[in-house]
Amino acid sequence: MRYLLGFILCMLTFSAHTQILSEKDRASVRDEILAERFDKLLPDLMDRAEIDMWVIISREYNEDPVMKTMLPSTWLNARRRTMLVFSRKGDSIEKLAVARYNIGDAIKSAWDKEKQPDQWKALADIISSRNPEKIGINISDNYGLADGLVKTDYEELLKSLPEEYHSRLISAEDLAVGWIETRTLKEMLLFSSLVELTHEVIEEAFSTKVIEPGVTTTDDVVWWLRQKVTDLGLETWFHPTVDIQRSNEQLVDHITAFSDENGSDIILKGDLLHCDFGISYLGLNTDCQQMAYVLQDTETEAPQFLQKALAKGNRLQDILTENFNTGRTGNEILAASLEKAKAEGLKPSIYTHPLGLYGHSAGPTIGMWDQQGGVPGTGDYPLYEDTAYAIELNTEVNIPEWDKDIRIMLEEAGFWGKEGFRYVNKRQTSLILIDPSAE
Repeated sequence: MRYLLGFILCMLTFSAHTQILSEKDRASVRDEILAERFDKLLPDLMDRAEIDMWVIISREYNEDPVMKTMLPSTWLNARRRTMLVFSRKGDSIEKLAVARYNIGDAIKSAWDKEKQPDQWKALADIISSRNPEKIGINISDNYGLADGLVKTDYEELLKSLPEEYHSRLISAEDLAVGWIETRTLKEMLLFSSLVELTHEVIEEAFSTKVIEPGVTTTDDVVWWLRQKVTDLGLETWFHPTVDIQRSNEQLVDHITAFSDENGSDIILKGDLLHCDFGISYLGLNTDCQQMAYVLQDTETEAPQFLQKALAKGNRLQDILTENFNTGRTGNEILAASLEKAKAEGLKPSIYTHPLGLYGHSAGPTIGMWDQQGGVPGTGDYPLYEDTAYAIELNTEVNIPEWDKDIRIMLEEAGFWGKEGFRYVNKRQTSLILIDPSAE
């Protein structure tokens, strides 16, 4: 009930779009979600990874990325050296901290420094007393988010641990990735509202409230986006971008398109605009790309050739998400999708990534813009249910009316679950129109 009241408050706040939860209310929501993840999600993930003990070690300001997602709302960082131990105990998980304090309500302190001054020895004693067969530690060749155990702590762990346990230390990559990528129902309800808010901020940015053709620059819109999010009491997890495609300028290459080399440009009537923008809130992150058109004086809608081009981008989205299938790897999804899209006459580029606790999160990578032949390692990871993705891609479309190609660049949050694929909160299927005459 405590959670539900906090959650309902959160949803009502979002629907008003005028204020965000207070820090205290945010803390309650985050801690209740974290408790549920520990109690209901972690046991299944440890079983799936066949790991019966998970040891996570970090020092203050150099936190393991997994540990960062496990700290309660009142712990903004680890303290001194923080050690977490999750051990299979019957049908539940024993959650211990080899630290002088409890870590929130869920993780209990298991170290009395007065009785055992050596923290490493205290950790070794806990491990030995539980005698696990497989001890997962966060080392990973493929995922930075699962590679949080630093060299110093790894060496200290080996030094303190009895020799017989050294061979039981294994990479916890699958477990760490599973923890980061898997979403609960409550998280997805929050995420849907956050994606909706992301769309609404983009819609306001691409309006005459912000843009005056001939005066406003793309950089002005970028900084408006940053300021808007700050004014809402939130944060962006990356610097937004806004760029222009127009009839008298050639299409830039991918390297230029994905960098700041275009610089700032004045927005004009007849421009096709594109933005890349994301928000962080309550431990979740959005990542969205949408497109807009600045109407010319004689226009009441975007040219048909641009509307048809956007439809090709939507078709590429459909092709990609139709190839989602539990157990299929990111590279397999990528290859099948590119083959189908090219057979339909599209010029596709797919670079979809997991989304959630981090923006560029852990899970199956489905292409990168400069690796369309597959991504070794992260692309070989399989698709699991209850996971979210930034459906990020583009298709080049020839526009005879402009005597050039344009690039339709789209990115929307999507969810894969037992019922299949769905967008977290709709997707763009028509260009946002900026009508200077409406002022």
